[in-house]
Amino acid sequence: MANQSSRQPTITVTPEQYKSLAQQYTPKPTVVKNVVRAFFVGGIICVIGQIIINLFVIAGLNRIDASTAATATMIFLGAMLTGLGVYDEIGKFGGAGSIVPITGFANSIVAPAMEFKREGYVLGVGAKLFTVAGPVLVYGIATSIVVGIVYFFLH
Repeated sequence: MANQSSRQPTITVTPEQYKSLAQQYTPKPTVVKNVVRAFFVGGIICVIGQIIINLFVIAGLNRIDASTAATATMIFLGAMLTGLGVYDEIGKFGGAGSIVPITGFANSIVAPAMEFKREGYVLGVGAKLFTVAGPVLVYGIATSIVVGIVYFFLH
C-alpha cells in the first residue's frame, strides 16, 4: 500500500502569481524613518558625550584630558546600559545610530560576554569579552607601533 503522505501537492501557482503574492506580503521599506531615528539617537549620544566633556572641563581638566575622561565615561555607560539590558532597547529603536558612537563599541564587547556569563567569569565572560575586543586591540597596538616607528624616523 502506498504512503499517501508522500503525494505531491495539488496547488499550482505561476511565477507571476507567486511574485504578486510575495509583493503583497513583503513589508514596505521604512528607510526614511530608520535614518531619522539613527540620526536622532546617534546625535543624542554625542550630545551626552559633549555634556560630559564640558562637565569635566568645568571640574578643572584641560580639554584633552576632559575628552579622554569623557571617552572612558561613555564606554562605562555603554557597558553598564548593555548589562542592564537598556542599550538593546536603544539599539532596537535607533538602529545604526546606536552603534556609531563609542558606546556602540562598548555594547559590542559586553553583549557577547553577557550571553555566556552562566559559564563563569573566566571561561564565559572573560573569554567572550575578547572575541570582539581582541582583534581591535591587536590591530590597534600594531598600528600604533608602526606609526610610532614612522614618526621616530621622520623626526
